Amino acid sequence: MARAKNRERVKIFRISLIDDASHREIKALRLTRNTFLITVITAVVVLLVAFWALIAFTPLRTSIPGYPDAHARRMAVQNALRIDSLESIVSRWELYAENLSRVVSGEDPVRIDSLVLGLSQASLAEVDRLALARRDSLLRQTVREEEQFDLSGGRRDLSIEGMHFFPPLKGVISQGYDSVLHPYIDITAPANSVVMSVLDGTVIFAGWNDEAGYTIQIQHAGGLVSIYKHNQKLLKKTGDKVSAGSSIAIVGNTGTLTTGDHLHFELWYQGEAVDPTKYITF
Repeated sequence: MARAKNRERVKIFRISLIDDASHREIKALRLTRNTFLITVITAVVVLLVAFWALIAFTPLRTSIPGYPDAHARRMAVQNALRIDSLESIVSRWELYAENLSRVVSGEDPVRIDSLVLGLSQASLAEVDRLALARRDSLLRQTVREEEQFDLSGGRRDLSIEGMHFFPPLKGVISQGYDSVLHPYIDITAPANSVVMSVLDGTVIFAGWNDEAGYTIQIQHAGGLVSIYKHNQKLLKKTGDKVSAGSSIAIVGNTGTLTTGDHLHFELWYQGEAVDPTKYITF
């Protein structure tokens, strides 16, 4: 008797699809109250997931008020780079003013090593110094790996002043060399301009870097290394021999630390960065 009463309490509902003209039943769906609630909840969840995926993985998300579009993000990166440049200029003027004040008051001028120390303590307080030291060590290790490609041969080569360099790119220097804040130069040029090797040498690295984009590094005789960053395309690979003035890359705008087509060029001698404009005519 108890089972019979429970069966009577379970109500079954029917949803029918009927042809309006012939009144013929096309489709019928029988549901209990529990199955109906489960079906409705499942449909709502599926619709919410589909809506979220549509917003998260399609350009429709830019239509949300307050969500930055591609132009806004690009402007944010450019503004961050401008702010960084302004901070560098302000820091340099502060160091210059302090040194000038010492000279006027009759004190000894501040040495460059103390300037670098003061700059690292004031301006780089929030930077991960371990990461900076690791990057510097890796680059210096790359510079000193002459034996990997057997370029020196154990002989004494000409000093850097006696070498004839080819300009890496026909363009305009947009930002010059600064031994403290900017130990390299930036050269702007039209898109698809050819980047050339400054001397004979061997490619010790040719690949991608998130910040520098397509990068190529060349080891030259006499402890010289030249570095070319933000290229659109590399024409050489690691281990290739190159001659002075030969094409090695196409100038570009790759990497996160760039705002336009240009060449980031570095020249290292005996493990130290040097000013390329002192030895190369651009």
